[in-house]
This record gives sequence, structure tokens and C-alpha cells, in this order.
Amino acid sequence: MTQTGYLQWAIENTGTVWWHDSAEPGELERGIQRGAVGATTNPFLSHLALSKNRHEWTEEINNALSEHPEPERKAEELMSIAITHAAGQLELQHEKSTGRMGYVCAQVNPARAADRDSMLSMARRFHAWAPNIAVKLPATAAGLDVLEDCTAEGITATLTISYTVPQVIAIAERHRRGIEWARQNGVEPGKCFAVIMIGRLDDYLRDVAYDCKANISESDICQAGLAVSKRAYSIYKQRNYEAVLLVAALRGTYHMTELAGAEVIMSIAPPYQEMLISEELPCEERIDREIPADVIERLSALPEFIKAYEPDGMKPEDFITYGVTQKTLAQFHEGGWKLLENFR
Repeated sequence: MTQTGYLQWAIENTGTVWWHDSAEPGELERGIQRGAVGATTNPFLSHLALSKNRHEWTEEINNALSEHPEPERKAEELMSIAITHAAGQLELQHEKSTGRMGYVCAQVNPARAADRDSMLSMARRFHAWAPNIAVKLPATAAGLDVLEDCTAEGITATLTISYTVPQVIAIAERHRRGIEWARQNGVEPGKCFAVIMIGRLDDYLRDVAYDCKANISESDICQAGLAVSKRAYSIYKQRNYEAVLLVAALRGTYHMTELAGAEVIMSIAPPYQEMLISEELPCEERIDREIPADVIERLSALPEFIKAYEPDGMKPEDFITYGVTQKTLAQFHEGGWKLLENFR
């Protein structure tokens, strides 16, 4: 293996690219050196970056605290400090790729996941922070509406809180509609990155299987998110969607190695980067390897897997009630956004 190991092989030999999963400047710089061409963040990661770099960003932080006493706007302004610093680090990537890569995600308030007007207003404000901001919206019915508006206005978006085939199909279709509106109005359409939180789906289905005492092994559970991702990728290729799949929330190197060869973006946190560099991993394309039929059959005993795996498993109005959605929104709010609101 070379110094950057499997990551370097993937960059040079497959259609996969990867984004760094952190807003902390030092970590992001290492990620860029290893080949990252973007950054995913969330309110928790933004708060962490602020806390670690408080001394370096003292003036900006103090200005945000003094100028915005209202909690939600204060959280926005504090988050913008971490996000704009990351955007600056990725500016060259954005310019070199003529706007195709080099984005950093800026997530709207997770507590507003059903509030169209609030999310659209936030998206417009975040978009103005830097030319390489990808506004992070939830893949709820409301978030899909906002995605279409954003695309039509030329605002790039990342759709998160997304784990399922029906969600990423809905994302791509609404993005396509937004593209049509943009072009009719002479606007350059916003780009779209459609997230599959692969490990969070596995975590959720594991809990469901345990609770109902299903005859499903840990090996089966570890292939659930892969099955969803492979099916989603196949549909994206067949339909030639403009949106790009972004696989996030990895739980092991297998989440990358088993998707090798796919033209997707992998969001990789620093601990998994280290594994992908140091471990001896199979350097071969595996995206076309199907998940065994018996595994799919066993997983299909879980209605929650059917909802995630079948293209018509859910309607957009069901997305906000899918089991893992509320848990993730709560974690992002309580463990991130609320900390920004209470930052002192």
C-alpha cells in the first residue's frame, strides 16, 4: 500500500470520490491532503470546530455573540464561522473543478424539518456565505419542497436525514423539476447531493430485529445499508439523474470497499480515513456484486427494511415518520444546534 493506501487506489482507479466528514480546520487540511474534494458537516461538528478553535476565532465568535442575542440566529452566525473557514479551505477545489466539487455542507436547524418557509429563508442566507456552500436540508416532504425552490434559484443543496431508496428517488425527481424551473427562468440550476446514511440505517434495523426477535444475523444487518445503496445507485444510473449520491455515516471500511467502482461520493470521518489508509483492503471494484438473495429474503421479514429497500416503500409524507428520522433530528438538534444556541 502507498502512504494513502486504499483511499489513493479508489481515487485513481474507480469512479468514487470522497468528502471529509468534519469542520475542524486541522482535520480538514489532512483530509484535503489525502484527496478529499469536499466536506460534510452537521451542527454537532460545527460546534466541535468552534470549541476547538475558540482562541483562533475569538473576534468572530465575540461578534456573533454580541450581535445576535436571539438563540436561533446566534446559532446560525456561530455555525457560519466554522463553515466559511472550511469553505475557504476548499475554495481551490471548487475553482479547479469549475463548481463541480469543493463544497462544504451547512445544515439548517434540525428542529425546522417540517417548516418550509424557515428552511428556505435559512437556505438563502447560508447560500450567501460563500460560493461553495451546499445547504443541508432534511429529506422530508417539506425539505423536498425547499430543494426544488433552491435548485430553481441556483442554490446547491445536500439532502440529509435520508436512509432509503424512496427518499433518494424523491430527491432526484424534485431536483430535476427544480432544474426545469431554473432553465425556464434563465438561472444556472443548483446542484444536489442525495445522502444515504448507510450506517444509521443498519443501526436502526439492528434495533428493530432485536426488538421483534427476528431470525436475522449481524452479517445480514451489515448488508442492509449496502443493499439499499446498491439498489439506489442502479436506479440513479438507469434514470441518468443529475443528483449525485453521497454515502455517509460509515460503520466500517466495508461500507466503502463494497461500493468500490460506483460514481458516488463517500463521506469519511477521520477515524475511518485512518483505517482506509493503514489496513490491507481488497483493491477491486465491487459495486456490481449483488447482495445474496437469501440475505435480502431474511431482511425483508422486517417491514422497516421493505420501506427502505423498495422504490415505492414510502411516500414523501412518510419520510418524517420513518423510525430513525426523528432520532437523528433529535441528535443533531440536542447534540449540536442547541449547543450553538447556548454557546458562551
